[in-house]
Amino acid sequence: MGAARRHEPVLDEVFAALADGTRRDIVARLADGDATLTELAASYDMSVQAVSKHLKVLEGCGLVSRTRVARTRPAHLEARVFDLMTAWIERYRRRAEQRYRRLDAVLAQMNDDPPPAPRGDDDEEAP
Repeated sequence: MGAARRHEPVLDEVFAALADGTRRDIVARLADGDATLTELAASYDMSVQAVSKHLKVLEGCGLVSRTRVARTRPAHLEARVFDLMTAWIERYRRRAEQRYRRLDAVLAQMNDDPPPAPRGDDDEEAP
């Protein structure tokens, strides 16, 4: 099993977690710095418990970790998971670029080649 296949279950969970707009927004907020559940919940028109559930989904897929600092448990983004996502996306971006380069080459060749001569089928007279 290749390294890419070994990480796909993790990526499945990550992309599923990020399919939700609130969780994407929480990730964007945490990109600015660590935050507690209370700090995160203040930004949403939902209960602290609902935000906590979203945070647990993000923790479950490894995007977010929480540590204890005194009486608080700030949430922190985990760069390792973003590195996996970036590597996966980059692999397909490179493949797409290769296809576009081949297409560019074909189009350039078509522009350089003279147009094909008319077949003349329409010009022939019937016997």
